Amino acid sequence: MDAILLQILNGLDKGGAYALIALGLTIIFGTLGVVNFAHGALFMLGAFCAVSVKAIFGLNKITLDPTQLTAWGTPLEIRQPYVEIWFGDFGRLMMEYSVPVSILVAIPVMLLVGIIMERGLIRYFYKRPHAEQILVTFGLAIVLQEIVKSIFGANPIPQPAPDTMSGMLDFGAVIGMDAGNVVYPAWRLFYFIFSLSVIGMVFAFLRFTTFGMVVRAGMADRETVGLLGIDIDKKFTIVFGIAAVVAGLAGVMYTPILSPDYHMGMDFLVLSFVVVVVGGMGSLPGAVAAGFLLGILQSFASMNEVKNILPGIDQIIIYLIAVVILLVRPRGLMGRKGVMEN
Repeated sequence: MDAILLQILNGLDKGGAYALIALGLTIIFGTLGVVNFAHGALFMLGAFCAVSVKAIFGLNKITLDPTQLTAWGTPLEIRQPYVEIWFGDFGRLMMEYSVPVSILVAIPVMLLVGIIMERGLIRYFYKRPHAEQILVTFGLAIVLQEIVKSIFGANPIPQPAPDTMSGMLDFGAVIGMDAGNVVYPAWRLFYFIFSLSVIGMVFAFLRFTTFGMVVRAGMADRETVGLLGIDIDKKFTIVFGIAAVVAGLAGVMYTPILSPDYHMGMDFLVLSFVVVVVGGMGSLPGAVAAGFLLGILQSFASMNEVKNILPGIDQIIIYLIAVVILLVRPRGLMGRKGVMEN
């Protein structure tokens, strides 16, 4: 039971990342009809927002202390971060919590990136075949990752979690099991809770706000909404920006789990598209459910007991499950009739 619970927890935090990326992909496809292969790059850009914030917080003011000498007899250099000089104890707190603080930077940055992508490129491919959409967005993803590579280098850049969340949590004791049986990294649990919060906010926004109701109506019948005098194109541009924000936030908070590098977006993109297809193209609940389901299944497939019997199963389990589900339900778990059938 302990091992099963541990694998479920492993699957939930990874499934949270899958679900967030797949949610953004589904929003874009459901509103604009665009298969966006650059969405993984948005996840990567969000992660590098956290890297950039940490680098900015690490900028130091260098002063020479003539009262202290180095081994070579020169004055000792004293380095003090500017953020600590300007804000004191609060500045040190900002440095420690640089990853969560990066959310405040990532939201406007990713919103702007999403709007620029949609207005500058994506809108010209709304009525093009899906194959052309895939080619142009995949090319855009490669351009973005090469830009990041040229700025930050090719090596992963570790991003530590705050000290208060970098330890292990006795999850077994929390749920009433024997203490010490199920110990799990606190940040991974926090990421799972964070992913649920973002998913909940997106669903609440689409369901309970006037803007969201118009968007859902546009997803169902874009032409009719346009005939009512509503500029649905502007609203869909904002939706694209929101989808970029969701992917970016997923990337920001995942950095303590996986050190960011320039190709991390591609690593998650393919799996996230499988999640979207399994959940059902255009289905937001399906994307979320499939994300967590496939994350958990992948976690169980990575157990040594399973890999000893079926070597390499952890690398292909998601694709095997996708094949089985699509054979049984060609539209996916919660896919809508008519989507991707023309």
